[in-house]
Amino acid sequence: MKARKEVLILCTGNSCRSQMAEAWVNHELGGTWEARSAGTWPADIVHPLAVEAMAEVGIDISDARPESVHTYLDDSWDLVITVCDSARESCPVFPLPVETIHMSFPDPAEAEGSEDERMEVFRKVRDAIRDSLLPEIRARSV
Repeated sequence: MKARKEVLILCTGNSCRSQMAEAWVNHELGGTWEARSAGTWPADIVHPLAVEAMAEVGIDISDARPESVHTYLDDSWDLVITVCDSARESCPVFPLPVETIHMSFPDPAEAEGSEDERMEVFRKVRDAIRDSLLPEIRARSV
């Protein structure tokens, strides 16, 4: 039996939402869960405002890099979570049986306005992920 359950968190670019979700899970639930994240069409870098938003709550994702979901298709997962509608629609089929859930969060990378206004959107998404995704995973820890 595995020491910790494993969750894969997917979005399109793996540059904002899934990176923040991975970091929250590993930070808050690391004793029972191990999270990885990936994208259906991975970006080149993690969005700098996602890095900044997580740093504000004491979580460093500055070394994170977007990865392709194809890297993880043959791995055994306890849970797969899509955090954007596009990833849900283009989520590949996993060869091994796995529970898959969908939790849609707005894409903060699409925020417009000044940097302060855009940063506020990143904070709201960061906090929404903490407030709704973590309890969903925590409920599956039993």
